[in-house]
Amino acid sequence: MSAPIDHQLMETVRELGSILGETIEAQLGKTWLDRIETIRKQGRSSSQGDEQARHELQSLFSELEDTDLLTVGRAFAQFLNLANIAEQEFNSSQPSEDPLDQLSSKLKGTSMAGRSFQQALAQLRIDLVLTAHPTEVTRRTLIHKYSELANCLATIHGYDLNSEDRAKLLKRISALICQAWHTEEIRSVRPTPVDEAQWGFSVIENSLWDAVPQFLREMDDKFRAEFDQPMPLDACPVRFSSWMGGDRDGNPFVTAKVTEQVLLLARKRAARLFFNDLNKLQAELSMSHGTPALMEAAEHHREPYRHILRKLRDKLEATHDGIDAFINDQGGSPATWVNSQAELIEPLLLCYQSLVDTGLASIANAELLDTIRRAHCFGIHLLKLDVRQHSERHSQVLSELTRYLGIGDYLSWSEEDKQSFLLRELSSRRPLLPRKWQPSKEVQEVLDTCAVIASQSKDGFGIYIISMASQPSDVLAVQLLLQEAGINWPMPVAPLFETLDDLNNAADVTGKLLDIDWYRGYIQGRQYIMIGYSDSAKDAGALAAGWGQYQSQEQLVALADSKGIELTLFHGRGGTIGRGGLPAHAAILSQPPGSLKGGFRVTEQGETIRYKFGMPALANRSLKLYASAILEAMLLPPPAPKAEWRNLMNEMAAQGCDNYRAVVREDANFVPYFRAATPEEELGKLPLGSRPSKRKPDGGVESLRAIPWIFAWAQNRLVLPSWLGVMKAVKYALDNGTQQKILDEMISDWPFFKTRLSMLDMVFAKADARISAEYDKRLVPESLQYFGKALREELEQSQAMIFKLMKQSSALEQDPQGKESMQIRAAYLEPLHLLQIELLDRVRKQQGENPTLERAMMVAIAGIAVGMRNTG
Repeated sequence: MSAPIDHQLMETVRELGSILGETIEAQLGKTWLDRIETIRKQGRSSSQGDEQARHELQSLFSELEDTDLLTVGRAFAQFLNLANIAEQEFNSSQPSEDPLDQLSSKLKGTSMAGRSFQQALAQLRIDLVLTAHPTEVTRRTLIHKYSELANCLATIHGYDLNSEDRAKLLKRISALICQAWHTEEIRSVRPTPVDEAQWGFSVIENSLWDAVPQFLREMDDKFRAEFDQPMPLDACPVRFSSWMGGDRDGNPFVTAKVTEQVLLLARKRAARLFFNDLNKLQAELSMSHGTPALMEAAEHHREPYRHILRKLRDKLEATHDGIDAFINDQGGSPATWVNSQAELIEPLLLCYQSLVDTGLASIANAELLDTIRRAHCFGIHLLKLDVRQHSERHSQVLSELTRYLGIGDYLSWSEEDKQSFLLRELSSRRPLLPRKWQPSKEVQEVLDTCAVIASQSKDGFGIYIISMASQPSDVLAVQLLLQEAGINWPMPVAPLFETLDDLNNAADVTGKLLDIDWYRGYIQGRQYIMIGYSDSAKDAGALAAGWGQYQSQEQLVALADSKGIELTLFHGRGGTIGRGGLPAHAAILSQPPGSLKGGFRVTEQGETIRYKFGMPALANRSLKLYASAILEAMLLPPPAPKAEWRNLMNEMAAQGCDNYRAVVREDANFVPYFRAATPEEELGKLPLGSRPSKRKPDGGVESLRAIPWIFAWAQNRLVLPSWLGVMKAVKYALDNGTQQKILDEMISDWPFFKTRLSMLDMVFAKADARISAEYDKRLVPESLQYFGKALREELEQSQAMIFKLMKQSSALEQDPQGKESMQIRAAYLEPLHLLQIELLDRVRKQQGENPTLERAMMVAIAGIAVGMRNTG
């Protein structure tokens, strides 16, 4: 049964679609508008099972010229963008219970002591790491237009406008839609890592800059009133870090020079943003009296606040202009810049305290307080840059070095010998790197990166992450290289455990590290560990990976407690369930008990950044969701799994892994089927992000990054990695004697298990066996079509089983908003899928280059990604 679609939302979608139609008619004529409208109606009928409508669409597409297919693709991709904007604006404007109010209600009925809440509030640390994985398919210039369009809709729906004002806004909307239609939706070239970093800075400037102080203000008001717990002036429960310009794992375009440039550009953007704040403050704080400390600092100026703030503002301007000159090789002396947090914060605090002490607290707690909170959150570096590199690259440095020194090949040594060498050199006072040594280009790049870290302020960096870490020596090697570069502060180094085997061994490897005296002294009681969701799921399937991640975290938490170490787990989640993606609240409450004591660090990437943080109101709500869920998990932790739950999960995870690998790894026909049935190879031509789609250009599926792996399966609506083998394992357990009662209890009482089933429910709503079959009919050789048929049979059996377990008759019964969202998109997605099938067939048969066909293919891929709402 379909969910009732909100009348206002549908009216908005229709109105935006009508304006787009007028734009198309103005450029291409009424004949084209009528054709697009016919395709839309047939698409709706086809999505509802009308085979005749589907055949008519397929026949039409087969007869159209390449240029006409491009026009159709552009139209429906734009329809989906507009539907997304309408839905996003509608959802943000709907009254809903504030997450902080929901938390208060839950806590009121408990015996929680005020001190417990105070401790939890003090421990609240949210670190959101913005990453530039290639999932953001929308160009930045279009994102700006869509943001403006959303603002217009919010004004129309939020205010009682007269007809003249409404007409003006509709005219503006029409202009924006026209601008978007006449703008290239696909980048002509891939963005550089610097472009990606600048995009991340823009998210802060356009949304988070306003959202963070608003979030903290509302949080302060709520907890002051409810629990008599005011937030300290320097409270910083949320921070932002970034991988953009620092993540070099498999990305040859992220170099030491790029990292240095990104660090400087971030400081330049921060200087400009704080300059704007200071400009406003010094204009407003015109009071003539202050405390003796303030008057002395202001040299007894008649307007002391303005005097102090003007000096800071001018220094920020010098910082901005000086960095600009420095980057462009036009001089610029760092000595004249704002170079420390203290230089920014101390004048602000001096003004704040003076206002409070002279009875002007209402002034102090307005815009000045917002700027102080921004200073604590963003600081002079805007965000903290993580550095990530593959463990092999560090080993390569040491291998070349030891061979040059004539002491053997580091790569051939045992783990014990590696640790012995590394610890000896870490304790040595003499330099390790020879002056006349000329390393290879790859090795020099690693050394240059370490040198950049050593030359910059520690406040500009987050942590150093080692991909595919599997031994203690992987961590010690990085610390030795950083030491040799001259770093004089203990940069946190985090191993990233990615495969299922690495997750299973994570506690053992970490335990060995923590048993090393030198290492214990270095980390000063704080350890970061990153949990990889993407590659573990690609390696072992969603069920085994999820359970492996859970158990690994449990073991690491217990280890840290036994060693007296504060552990921060860093969650490398993506936007989709196949990459660990879950709604924030559900994801946090499904964590093992105790796993949030050391803070919550998580990646936010690609299009999910825009959906969560693209507008101040959305960002404010997202931050509240994170804060309320983490506080709830700390104060009302989920139960540890019972022994019978563990036993069943162990059994199902093992079976699920076997099911998944039997298809993906062991069947020789899987790779040929995958490449025929999805646009995997065509995706490599889409200039989404700066990073190549494969770690090794000549590698197979095993070298394919998790993002295009998920992306490809989303395009043909099989969404395979998110569900393959999962429900089959559940059925196997039930068929072999497991009591239904245990499963029901796990669904009812264990957030970890219930959340996974709920996410599968969402996946099954997005999967469509009927559309997948159309891809197979046209694109897959007849000898391989049995493969897709078997997968679709498992999909349909899995859907039926999850509905039975969750006592539902169809997908998303417990999420009517999600169901409505898919219904709105169905009529626009259907033509794009059928169009993509036609394009794939033509692309694969073409002789030589065909720019029109290639562009149409990219438009179709991007349009489907927009319609599915999460690409990778």
